[in-house]
Amino acid sequence: MHHLRDRGHSHSVPSEITSRAAYEGRRDWLKLVAGGAAGTALASWASRDALAQTARPGKLAPLPGARSPVSGAATMERLTPYQDASTYNNFYEFGTDKDDPAKTAQRLKTRPWTVAVEGEVRKPGTFDIEALLKLAPMEERIYRMRCVEGWSMVIPWVGWSLAELIRRVEPTGNAKFVQFVTLADPAQMPGLRSSVLKWPYVEALRMDEAMHPLTLLTFGMYGEILPNQNGAPVRLVVPWKYGFKSGKSLVAIRFLEKQPKTSWELAGPEEYGFYSNVNPTVDHPRWSQATERRIGEDGLFAKKRATLMFNGYEAQVGQLYAGMDLRRFF
Repeated sequence: MHHLRDRGHSHSVPSEITSRAAYEGRRDWLKLVAGGAAGTALASWASRDALAQTARPGKLAPLPGARSPVSGAATMERLTPYQDASTYNNFYEFGTDKDDPAKTAQRLKTRPWTVAVEGEVRKPGTFDIEALLKLAPMEERIYRMRCVEGWSMVIPWVGWSLAELIRRVEPTGNAKFVQFVTLADPAQMPGLRSSVLKWPYVEALRMDEAMHPLTLLTFGMYGEILPNQNGAPVRLVVPWKYGFKSGKSLVAIRFLEKQPKTSWELAGPEEYGFYSNVNPTVDHPRWSQATERRIGEDGLFAKKRATLMFNGYEAQVGQLYAGMDLRRFF
């Protein structure tokens, strides 16, 4: 979710502890997959109340997740229809119009796929996507998502807290920031011919932001694997920030000592800051951020709703920015 030239601690807490039911449910699912169980059996398993929080659209392979115990991981707001969430996208590697990614991303090959973990860590390495899928129990997180352009969605994501991976690779004391790098392959991504951004697309978080339990390493949505246009096979989701902070189709995660420049900072530093927290009191230079339009509600004539501070996650993440001037650090 980003715009063309016009847009833009490690201590565990109870909310981070995976429930036994979630762990056992994920283990059962892996057994079914490994054993080549019939699709009917898998569909039956996915319908369990504890795991099927969202009705599957039946478009892609199932990827169920247990109800997340993380505070703030589920909103009671109406979900955005899958059709809207999978066809109204910002993924400039596949084109700059909202319907471009759904049309052109189907050429993306998501297997084989690896993610390199590099930089200030004691255990660097390269993770195969299948290994990442098994690294931690899958959870469903129903998050509000807010685009800097002024539209929003409510999406049920499937994945696990990025902190699970971070703890395993053991960052050194020098690791202060985490950078995320998106695939840049001209053969598969026609949008790379555009000069709107410098490729590859890169984003980054401060270490405490990356470690926050709401920050999700994401492999699916609506109970299924990610569609290509939504960032398959693995992406980031940071629900209290504008959508362009949530990098898609990740191929590298780097731990750095110094704050890196992100793609939209480089493209328009006066418009897109490093933090990019959803903030109704800090407008984009060319439009207000005080209201938003929820996609899937009454079309273009939907009544705008008030934008929530930190996209409604202030209780969970506000302490990360205590004492900061949010107009300066936008």
